[in-house]
Amino acid sequence: MTLEGKIAVVTGAGSGIGRATAEALAAAGATVVCADINPDTGEEAAAALRAAGGKGEYLPVDLTDAASVEAFGQAVAARHGAVDVLVNGAGWGKTHPFWEGTPELWERVIALNFVGPMRLAKALLPAMIARGSGKIVNVASDAGRVGSLGETVYAGAKGGLIAFTKSLARETARYGINVNCVCPGPTETPLLFAVPEGHLEAFKKAIPFRRFGKPSEVADAVVFFASDQSSYITGQVLSVSGGLTMAG
Repeated sequence: MTLEGKIAVVTGAGSGIGRATAEALAAAGATVVCADINPDTGEEAAAALRAAGGKGEYLPVDLTDAASVEAFGQAVAARHGAVDVLVNGAGWGKTHPFWEGTPELWERVIALNFVGPMRLAKALLPAMIARGSGKIVNVASDAGRVGSLGETVYAGAKGGLIAFTKSLARETARYGINVNCVCPGPTETPLLFAVPEGHLEAFKKAIPFRRFGKPSEVADAVVFFASDQSSYITGQVLSVSGGLTMAG
């Protein structure tokens, strides 16, 4: 798969799945805009892409802040015009019983995992529509497909992102834009390792492959949806979970 000459925006590029996705897109030839709230990890990720012979730059964005998303969209447009690929890769949650959550925590989880990607899509879509092409890949979660113990609000936000993917795919197909969704299962990221050890062991035993996914394995699915090899695929949800969720 080649993405030579393509401009790709990846949120959450400073770590985990976002960083692995940025690396995979750059390796395929894309110029990658590494978007992250943390300037240290974001700059480091972009520098690593360049050190490996790829093309990368860092731009800050706080997906929980509407003004930040708008400013980010304007900065991307000023530097690159219409982007070819948008990967909504940033995500965050906290494991606890639903009734122990607070409205403030719920709002943050929903803003980052659902509202932020919607805002960013809205910011970058007009230029894609005007050009008549583009790829949007939303990184949701199998929690949003089948539910997840201790992640109720996170699962709800990711479930919303899945439904948003399907509906947006219907709306934008006439403009030559593909919108798809990758749903990771338990993957070796900082988010996973924040889960209590007992939960981690239970997760691993439930996975047919008996191991957690690697960020690079999720990134491979994202790159497929970002490439021309998925040109006739839209509105689809691909689970990358080692067989943990074979139905649902």
